[in-house]
Amino acid sequence: MTDTHLQKLIAPWFEKVPDAFFLSTITAVAIGIFSLLFVYLFTRRLMFPAIQKIVTKISPERIGLLAPMLNKLNKRIACLLCCALFLATFDSVYPVNEIAEEILKTLGQALLIIYAGFIFSSIVSIAGAIYNQLDFAREVPIQGLIQVVKLITFIVSVILIVSIVLEKSPTYILSGFGAIAAVTLLVFKDTILGFVASIQIAANRLVTYGDWIQVDNYGADGEVIDLGLNTVRVRNWDNTVTTIPTYMLVAGSFKNWRSMQESAGRRMKRSLNIDMNSIFLVEDDFRQQIEAAIPLADYIRTSSLPDPVSNLGLFRRYAEGYLKQHKKINTSLTLLVRELQPTNHGLPIEFYCFSSDKRWISYEHLQAEIMDHLLAVLPIFGLRPYQSVSGQFSPPTAVPTSEKPKIKVPNNTEPTP
Repeated sequence: MTDTHLQKLIAPWFEKVPDAFFLSTITAVAIGIFSLLFVYLFTRRLMFPAIQKIVTKISPERIGLLAPMLNKLNKRIACLLCCALFLATFDSVYPVNEIAEEILKTLGQALLIIYAGFIFSSIVSIAGAIYNQLDFAREVPIQGLIQVVKLITFIVSVILIVSIVLEKSPTYILSGFGAIAAVTLLVFKDTILGFVASIQIAANRLVTYGDWIQVDNYGADGEVIDLGLNTVRVRNWDNTVTTIPTYMLVAGSFKNWRSMQESAGRRMKRSLNIDMNSIFLVEDDFRQQIEAAIPLADYIRTSSLPDPVSNLGLFRRYAEGYLKQHKKINTSLTLLVRELQPTNHGLPIEFYCFSSDKRWISYEHLQAEIMDHLLAVLPIFGLRPYQSVSGQFSPPTAVPTSEKPKIKVPNNTEPTP
């Protein structure tokens, strides 16, 4: 055991005491430990919090939100200062033998590297948090890049610690990486793929926080809550969370509803199946019955009607006029009512328009209200919706039940039996 400078200074205090050397050694070690504890408490409890308060006053809204991260950074810097002080004063304060000296110095150097890596990681996290407070951060997320920087910091720290323990140069450690490159690529395959995918996602603005995405292969349908290096977390509409590999968003296909939310309207595309046996040509008396229930002139330009006109033609034009006059429909976008290919389930009439309100609940209510109204006016036009289930049949209210409506047959066709 070697004598230190501090031990020699306090040795005269114990000249007349038995075991003077042992007591002076214990005292020197105690002074060193209490000095480290004092430095830690002074920097951790007094100096750094005071600096943090001054910095927070500059921008309370932005920096105030970073208080937990700043507290963690203060703690790590205080530990780093203690490690540096321990190594700088070791030969002068701590009287230990050669084996203990080697072990303690190696441990101190390893802790110094670890806390240096933690400090750099905290700085990167704080920088990322500041970036996320900017307006364009939601459009270009960098969470994946932050995780890559932290991963590289961790790898560099491990290499330096191993080089200190083995007393070898870091270049010697790095030279051995060529032999385990295949194993490294295999272990970090998902990380490498995720890193490349994160760059593509950020560059092409494929996904960002708060986007509504739908990935059918993984059963994900909801809002993006986290964009990581390896995984993307989606909170589904049933409040479950689905985890998707980041690289799958680039390798596979998914649906992003962001464009719909940023557009001028949300599409409504629904159809009604009409019983084709209820379609006939309209005569004047039946048209008067319709106008008695619905003011057709308010929805249909009568000069554009063909002669003769079918009850389905009147219904299509009425439905289109009704949608054009609806306050919650964006008429600047595509709006039409069309017939689709007839099937064994009737003749589909499709309503294609865009809702001005893109919120989910309002959109569903509007769509239901429009379909309810159009279903309710079908009997007025003498039409019946097709349904394959059996049940009680109620004749159309606009058509008298005692007589069948007269059908006007064009001259170029044969009468229908």
